[in-house]
Amino acid sequence: FPGLLLLLLLLLLLLLLLLLLLLLLLLHTMDERQGALERYRQRLVEVRRLENKTKEDRMKVAEAKKLYDKTEQDLKALQSVGQVIGEVLRQLDDMRFIVKVSSGPRYVVGCRPQVDKSKLKNGCRVSLDNTTLTIMRVLPREVDPLVYNMLKESPGDATFAGVGGLAEQIRQLREVIELPLSNPELFVR
Repeated sequence: FPGLLLLLLLLLLLLLLLLLLLLLLLLHTMDERQGALERYRQRLVEVRRLENKTKEDRMKVAEAKKLYDKTEQDLKALQSVGQVIGEVLRQLDDMRFIVKVSSGPRYVVGCRPQVDKSKLKNGCRVSLDNTTLTIMRVLPREVDPLVYNMLKESPGDATFAGVGGLAEQIRQLREVIELPLSNPELFVR
């Protein structure tokens, strides 16, 4: 019996050592798992940061492309053959307009698809291609520089009474300047 008891004790001790080794291995595996999870979290945060940066960079590229395309259009417009200035008189349908060209005649013309049709109203200034007479772009409203400069000039305190001996010229000035302003119906085309 004593030999068997000793053998049992040795087996029990061996079993305890085996359990202890398994527990140490399990703890080591859990530590490795925690480390792997922490590394995974760090990589996930890094990937999200890089995704945001990529998104921002793509937006910058899109903005730069828009600016590039606009610059290319402007360069093509500068390098293109001379264009004629006209005035839109009436819209016939979605793509056709009656335009009076600055040199005098009126034409039925088409329009480039890129031109905003909502801006093409009666009296609107446009540039027309020299060869096809297609509306290429809408131009800003024309202001005569002389008239614009006169708006900034102050007439001072001069009156017609202060100008002596020029009665005929004063009458002509009133006829040319005051009459159209006071009676515009006389000057309707």
